[in-house]
Amino acid sequence: MRVIPVNINIFISFVCVSVFQNGAVPGEPVKKDENSRRGNWGNQIEFVLTSVGYAVGLGNVWRFPYLCYRNGGGAFMFPYFIMLVFCGIPLFFLELSFGQFTSLGCLGVWKVSPMFKGVGYGMMVVSTYIGIYYNVVICIAFYYFFMSMTNLLPWTYCNNPWNTPDCTGVMVNRTKRTSPSEEYWRNYVLNVSDGIGNFGEVRLPILGCLAVSWVVVFLCLIRGVKSSGKVVYFTATFPYVVLTILFIRGITLEGAISGIKYYLTPQWEKILDAKVWGDAASQIFYSLGCAWGGLITMASYNKFHNNCFRDSIIISVTNCGTSVYAGFVIFSILGFMANHLGVDVSEVADHGPGLAFVAYPEALTLLPISPLWSLLFFFMLILLGLGTQFCLLETLVTAVVDEIGTDWIIKNKTYVTLGVAIVGFLLGVPLTTQAGIYWLLLMDNYAASFSLVVISCIMCICIMYVYGHKNYFKDVEMMLGFPPPLFFRICWRYVSPFIITFILIFTVIQYKPITYNDYVYPRWSLVIGFAMALSSVICIPIYALFKIAVSEGSTFLERLKNSVKPDPDWGPALQEHRKGRYATAGPESVEVCPLKEELKDEGKEKLKEKETEQKDEMGLTITGSNGSTLNPTPSA
Repeated sequence: MRVIPVNINIFISFVCVSVFQNGAVPGEPVKKDENSRRGNWGNQIEFVLTSVGYAVGLGNVWRFPYLCYRNGGGAFMFPYFIMLVFCGIPLFFLELSFGQFTSLGCLGVWKVSPMFKGVGYGMMVVSTYIGIYYNVVICIAFYYFFMSMTNLLPWTYCNNPWNTPDCTGVMVNRTKRTSPSEEYWRNYVLNVSDGIGNFGEVRLPILGCLAVSWVVVFLCLIRGVKSSGKVVYFTATFPYVVLTILFIRGITLEGAISGIKYYLTPQWEKILDAKVWGDAASQIFYSLGCAWGGLITMASYNKFHNNCFRDSIIISVTNCGTSVYAGFVIFSILGFMANHLGVDVSEVADHGPGLAFVAYPEALTLLPISPLWSLLFFFMLILLGLGTQFCLLETLVTAVVDEIGTDWIIKNKTYVTLGVAIVGFLLGVPLTTQAGIYWLLLMDNYAASFSLVVISCIMCICIMYVYGHKNYFKDVEMMLGFPPPLFFRICWRYVSPFIITFILIFTVIQYKPITYNDYVYPRWSLVIGFAMALSSVICIPIYALFKIAVSEGSTFLERLKNSVKPDPDWGPALQEHRKGRYATAGPESVEVCPLKEELKDEGKEKLKEKETEQKDEMGLTITGSNGSTLNPTPSA
C-alpha cells in the first residue's frame, strides 16, 4: 500500500517539472524558443488549449442551447454543422495560418497589403469593446460565486428586503410569477435603474469584483503567452469537469428527459426556414471568434512549421461539440424545474444573462446542497469567460508591442499589459452602475455584430484576390510542407465569402431594435450602438485613404498600386525560414534564433561571421516532432 504514494509523488514531480520547463523531460535541456526575440508557446498543447479556451466561451453555454430549441431542436444541428464545415473551419484555418506565417499580431500581418491595415485596427476596436463588457460579465459571475459561499442561497426565498409582493418562490405553482432569482438579479445585484440614461450609483460590490477580474487576467498574462500558456492547463480543461458533474446530476433528476427532448426533438419543417440557416451561420461565425484578431495573435506565437491545419480542425470541432454538450447540461436542469412547476419547458428556458443569472440559479435552489452546485456552475462560467478574456487582452497588447517593435517595448511588455488592463477596468466602471446592464447589452448587440462580418469578408478579399490566392497557397505550402487541401482552397475563394455575405444580408434583414425585457431603448441610444458598430468598420476606408495618400506615385492609380503591394518585410519573421521568393528580402531588425549546437559553441562561432557555413548546416537540419532542431555533424 505504501508504493502508491511514492508513485503519485513521482508523477506529480514529473508533471510539475515538465510544465514549468516548457514540456521538457527532467534531465533534458529546456527547449529554446524558435523566435528568441518574440517568444513562442512552451509546447503545442498550450496553443491548442488557449485557442479552445478562446473559442469556447459563455456563448456556448447561454446562447447555443437556446438557438437550438428555438430553431427546430435536433433539426438545427444539420445547418449548424454544414456551416461549420463550409465556413467555420475554413475561416479558422485561414486566420491561424495567416498569423503563424508572419509571426505577427493583427496589425503586423497586414504587411501582406499595407492598404488593408485598417482591418487590423478594426479588429483591435472590436476586441476592445468585447474585452470591456466581457470582463463585466465575468465579474458578475465572481459576485455570484462569492455569494454562493453560504448555507442558503440568497435567491431561494422571497422574504428578503429587495423582494416585492409579486415575488413567488419556486415551491409555488403559478403560471405568472416573478421568481426570487429574478428579483435578486434585478433589485439587489444590479438595482436596475428605469432607463439607460439614468446611471444612478456605482454598485460597489460589482465594482470590487470587476477589479478582481482584471487583476486575475493581468496576473495570468504577466509574462504573456509564457504564463497564460500554463494557466490554460486548468482554465481550459476544468470547465469540462464541471459540465460533466452537472450533466450527471442533471440527468438523474425527475423531468430531465423531457427537457432534453425539448432541446433535441427535430422539427424538420424548420430546415426550409432561411432564419434557421442564418442563425446557424451566425452562431458558428461568432462562437469561433473569427475577425476578433485573437486567432491571428495566438497563432503568431507558434513555431513556423507547426501544423495549424490539424489544430484548426481540432479546435473548431471541440468548440461545436462543447456547445452541443452544454445543451444537455442546461436543458436537463430546466426540464427538472419545468416539471417541478408544472409548466412547459419553454416557459423557463432563456438565454444570455437571463439564463446564467436567473433561470439556472433558480433551478439550482431545488437541488440538495444547492450552494455546492451553484459554486460549481459559477466557477465554470468564470473559467469560460477568462479563457476568452486572456486572448482579447493579449490581442491588444501584442498589436501594440509588434507595432512599436523596439527592444525596450518587447522587454517591458508587462507594463503594456498592465496599462491595457487599467484602461479596460476604467472603461468598464460605467457598466457597474445601475444602468450598466442596458449598456452591456447594447455593446453586446451592436459593437460586435455586423462589423465582424464586414471585417472577415474584407480579409478574405484581401488575401485571396488582392495578394493572390496562388501566392498564399504557396506560402502555406512552404510553412506546412503541403498545400492547403482543395476543399479549403475552394472555400477560401468562393464558399466562405458567399456565406459571410449571406450572414451580413441576413443580419440586416432580421434587424430589430434591442429591448431588455419590457424596456424599449430610446433612439439616441440606438444611434450610439450603431456608432460603436461603425467605429471598427470605418477604420478600414480611413486607413486605406491615408495609405494611398502617402504612397509613392505621381497619379492616383500608381499610389493605389503601390499601397496594395506587399511590404518588403512581408513573409516569415526568421531569416532561416525565408526561402524561395523571400530569400533575398527580410526584416533587418529580426533576430535569427541560433540553433542548439550553435548555442553550445557560443563564442566560437557567430552567425554573421559564418553565413556560408550556416547555409550548409541549415540544409542538413532535421526538424523533430516537438519543433526542436538538430544538426547532424557533417562527415569529414
